[in-house]
Amino acid sequence: MTRFILQSGQEPRQTTSNVGHLKKPSIQALIHGLNRHYYSMVIDYRKNELEEQMLTNLYKKTWVAGLITLDFACHTLANHEIIANMARHSENYNLRVRDEEGRTVEELLVANVGKVDPKRHLEHGVDEVMAANIMQVLGIMLKTLVF
Repeated sequence: MTRFILQSGQEPRQTTSNVGHLKKPSIQALIHGLNRHYYSMVIDYRKNELEEQMLTNLYKKTWVAGLITLDFACHTLANHEIIANMARHSENYNLRVRDEEGRTVEELLVANVGKVDPKRHLEHGVDEVMAANIMQVLGIMLKTLVF
């Protein structure tokens, strides 16, 4: 390195991207230490249609995923947990219905802000238990017929 470069305080490098084009750093990047502490590299990816389709299908469930059955002990334990949560939410929903008597719509909206909605959780629990049990029963029936 020459004496001039050492005295100027700047390092003898240029900012480039991996595509090969020069990219000048912004003023804000220079203020925050670009060319002194770190490099700025632009990363640009070019994908064709087939590559995009392959990437969208990467984590997609296959048709076999619906045929997989859980272990009976795990399935029973999951059912018990969901039903226990549903019992707790049904008690909370019963209390909320009792509290709603004699209140206006605005008072109800203000009173329930930020609180857990037990009705929504009950609906979600019912959907989850029914879907899991239906898939389990159908998978077991199919396995007994086929195997």
